[in-house]
Formats: sequence, structure tokens, C-alpha cells
Amino acid sequence: MSAITFKYPVILFLLVIWVFPSYGQVDNSKILDLNTFSESFLIKVRNNQDTNKIRTQLYNTTLEELEEGLNTDDKKLAFWINIYNAYIQVVLSENPEKYNDRRTFFSAEQIPIAGRLVSFEKIEHGIIRKSQWKLGLGLVRKWFPNKFERKLRVDDRDYRVHFALNCGAKDCPPVAIYSAEHLNEQLDKGTEKYLKKTSIYNDQTKEVAVTSLFNWFRGDFGCKSGVKDILKEFDIISTTKKIDLKYNNYDWTLDLDNWIDL
Repeated sequence: MSAITFKYPVILFLLVIWVFPSYGQVDNSKILDLNTFSESFLIKVRNNQDTNKIRTQLYNTTLEELEEGLNTDDKKLAFWINIYNAYIQVVLSENPEKYNDRRTFFSAEQIPIAGRLVSFEKIEHGIIRKSQWKLGLGLVRKWFPNKFERKLRVDDRDYRVHFALNCGAKDCPPVAIYSAEHLNEQLDKGTEKYLKKTSIYNDQTKEVAVTSLFNWFRGDFGCKSGVKDILKEFDIISTTKKIDLKYNNYDWTLDLDNWIDL
């Protein structure tokens, strides 16, 4: 009796292996280079190619793989900027009506990453801006960020990301494809181009009209004195003394497919 009870399970197992040869095998495939992967994602989006496979791969990766592969701030920023911008294009191209309620759109958990759904806010304020409270003007950090955010967020904030993230609006910075190797140079170029496009300086009145991004995230820029230093650094103003800042209205009109090469 014992021989019979032992034999049939073995035969059944061998039959399953023969019919389904992949049964019981561990899928060791993973994204080997996360930054190249994120660049490929954006390239496919720009070329109007199918991204379903890439989206599936991103969902099937693990928190540990993300943490291991994105082990510097340059890698983190290049990857997450690309992923954010790619999914803005993908989601709003497929469902433009979602932009009618922007608050819900950005807070909704709808981006499949590492076996979970993540919001645009989580990527922007939690990971890229190092756990900043979204309504804190860059002056207040979140109290209890979750494990996903703590493991993947940057070590240091970089104000230039505000001129790299595209939220789908007409006044958003254009979409570029960022690489970890050239990130610093690209962020400088993107910042300079955006500031020169959106800033107007009146030398007679010493007033400079700038993007509202400087107001909404003032703490990221070092508040008014920091904004003036940035404007001088990128040759928008010639001096920081007795300069008045004026914030332009932000055009939230949906405007996708806005690309730039840096």
C-alpha cells in the first residue's frame, strides 16, 4: 500500500512537468539596467509604439531590485523622471478625461510598479522630492512615509527637477529623456531653457515675472532669495538687489506630446 501511495504522486508530478515544462521553474528574468529601461519606455512613447510589455516588466520588478539598481541620486532622478513623464503621456493619451479632475488624477494610485499601484504624487513628492508634504510649499516634510518611499527616495533634493517633470499641462516643462550619466548637464540645460522661455525681466522697474512653480515649491528653491540667486545664475536677471518677483498664472490646458532634446 505504501508503494502505491508513493508511486502515483510521482507519476502525476512527472506528467505535469512533461505537459507544462515551465511548471515549478523560477522566473529569474529581471530588468538588468533600470535607467536604460526607463529611457526605452520614453522612446517607445515618443515613437507611438506599444508599451504593454515594458509596463508589465515594471510591474513585475521588485522593491529590492529597484533599491539595488537605483543606488545613487542621479540614477534615481533619471529613472523616476522618465517613468513619471512616460506615464503622464500614456495615461492621459488613453484617458484624457481624467485631467478634468486634476487633484484626483495626481493622487490616484494608478501606476503599476513593483507589484503595487503608485500615484504620481508618490513619485513626485515622496521619491523625487524626498518625502515632502504636497501642500507644504517645500517647507514641510511628510511625517510617516511608507517603506516603498523610504527605500527609493533621493538623499538630497534638487530644485531643477521642477523643470524636468511634465504634468501634462501647457505650461509644464517639455519632456526630455534623461540619463544618469548626463543628468547634471541635462538638468542645467532644461532649467535654463524653461526659465528663459517663461521669465520676463523689466530692467526699468526691476520686476521679473516668473513661473508659479517658484511660488508653489518655494522651499525647494530657497524661498525668494534662493529664487533670485537661481534667476541670476541662469542670466535671467543681472542683479539680485531690489528685485521684485511676480508669479505668472499657470496654463493648465492639457498639452501632450511636448518633447525636447537635451
